[in-house]
Amino acid sequence: MIGPVEIVTIAFAESRFDGSILAEIKKLVETGVISIVDAIVVHKKDDESVEILELAEITDDPEVSALSELLARLDGLLNDEDAEILADSLPPGASAAILCFEHSWVVPLRDAIAAAGGELLDTVRVPGPVVQEVLDAVRAEA
Repeated sequence: MIGPVEIVTIAFAESRFDGSILAEIKKLVETGVISIVDAIVVHKKDDESVEILELAEITDDPEVSALSELLARLDGLLNDEDAEILADSLPPGASAAILCFEHSWVVPLRDAIAAAGGELLDTVRVPGPVVQEVLDAVRAEA
């Protein structure tokens, strides 16, 4: 049984993915915080044509290949429709990666809850900027 899954989209203007974020992603994977279960890369060329690639298909870019090595499995959760929606929002010359990852850290907790007769009913992710807005509003009222 899979744990909670989150989809993260990372865009790079002018296709400037230089691999500098790989160390942090690798650390999250190696420590069992996340497992990457699907990923695609979208590139909108200057002529506005779109290239959609599964991470494993990219072998000529060492940074992307390094990210591909972190892929735990390919579940097929992302599809061309997801990529096309993303491509529509990209300016010409930009690239983006859609990473689908499992929150692996939740799995042992979920199993412990189930073993104790409970059930993990839901998980909710609140984006950091939303939390900051709420905290700022609370501080303003105080």
